[in-house]
Amino acid sequence: MVTKIFQDQRIKVIFIFIILFFPLITFSQEKIPIYIKGKEIWVELAQTPEQRAKGLMWREKLGNNEGMLFIFEAEGYHSFWMKNTYIALSIAFIDKEGKIVEIREMEPLSTESHSPPKPILYALEMKRGWFFKNGIKKGDIVRFSK
Repeated sequence: MVTKIFQDQRIKVIFIFIILFFPLITFSQEKIPIYIKGKEIWVELAQTPEQRAKGLMWREKLGNNEGMLFIFEAEGYHSFWMKNTYIALSIAFIDKEGKIVEIREMEPLSTESHSPPKPILYALEMKRGWFFKNGIKKGDIVRFSK
């Protein structure tokens, strides 16, 4: 029966497309720009509990001006760890006004917990050292439009 199904060339092409490209479609996320001190950053959004739990786990690379923005439903002391995360990251904890309240460096594959000093609504993960290299520090404002 399987050979009969694959006799139609179009079905073969569709099947191969699904096998090869479906994982890329389902796991890739749209990126949006955000801005800090005039610097444009392209971020994936982690808005659902599942997206936030996965974060940047299992990734092996991250673009130079790319990161992940975690968005929470409510302000709180949201903690982060690096379990199953291969990329060394820096995290900026951001309050509801968009102000960076703390920046921390995080070691790959660590289960050490990183918590903000006060309640946050957002967190931004970038390659380790990105904030320092770009002159971005505590007190700077994250903007969602230019």
